Amino acid sequence: MTDTLPGLGQFDFAGDDHVVPFQVEGLDVRGRAVQLGPMLDTILERHNYPLPVARLVAETVVLTVLLGTSLKFEGKLIVQTKSNGPVDLVVADFSTPDRVRAYARYNAEALAEAEKNGATQPQELLGEGILAFTIDQGAHTQRYQGIVPLDGASLEEIAGVYFRQSEQIPTKVRLGVAELLDRDENGKPRHRWRAGGMVAQFLPEAPERMRQADLPGGDGTDPSDDFERDDLWDEAVVMVQTIDADELTDPTVGTERLLYRLFHERGVRVYPPQAVYDRCNCSREKIRDVLASFSQEEIDHTVEEGHVSVTCEFCSTTYRFEATEVRPQ
Repeated sequence: MTDTLPGLGQFDFAGDDHVVPFQVEGLDVRGRAVQLGPMLDTILERHNYPLPVARLVAETVVLTVLLGTSLKFEGKLIVQTKSNGPVDLVVADFSTPDRVRAYARYNAEALAEAEKNGATQPQELLGEGILAFTIDQGAHTQRYQGIVPLDGASLEEIAGVYFRQSEQIPTKVRLGVAELLDRDENGKPRHRWRAGGMVAQFLPEAPERMRQADLPGGDGTDPSDDFERDDLWDEAVVMVQTIDADELTDPTVGTERLLYRLFHERGVRVYPPQAVYDRCNCSREKIRDVLASFSQEEIDHTVEEGHVSVTCEFCSTTYRFEATEVRPQ
């Protein structure tokens, strides 16, 4: 679709499952924004998660996509929670340039109790633990990992803490997830998922404008409070905070249109979008290599009717091997 927004000229909107980099020169802000639709639907429908778990996975996928598409090298970003809540594990990873996958592990009984008590916010489902951001550039390189505590804050807030600690860049993150109930082309009821997000960072040309203060300021609820106040960044934060979750996920409000609504008075510039896809990197060869590292006793324990079956937790693909294929050499 070709459209025109005042000041932006004529262009094709990115649409769903495309990350849109942007720059607001008047505020010294750069960032990325995205709306996820069909790709997210595929990931969530594959696992048939309960609704609260699906929402949590969706938020994690959006965050991973926003951060992963900023990688300037060939590699992988892994975002993973480990905690003591009803959902004790959520993993999403982004492999450059465009591959996304995710899954979650939860305790059905604990989840049912949480739903009964109305404790279904992402931070309530996770409980206490850690959120780890791991960057892997492949063989012969050392992984980088940043860990922040899960302390009852939202994923938005925790992501801000990660940037403050790892990159020392004032950062604001917004995430939103929505369910759509409509009808398909045959008039049958249909359930769909949508999610959206934005990350905005203060990157002025004069680095002294974003230096950290000697003493933390503010009330500690906003990661940017640890930086000296700057009028432009304060203005950008206020603008980003005005975004409703409905705006982030609304299929009638494209990413570029949302950016224009927020920043047009300050001069927003959008760059070519980057598509992202639901693509797992598992393969029969990789699974066989993993099984080859098992002991004979471990292999014998998994053999059923002369076969070993392994199901990928991400994409739910099942690989079946003859027992003789995977016996240790």
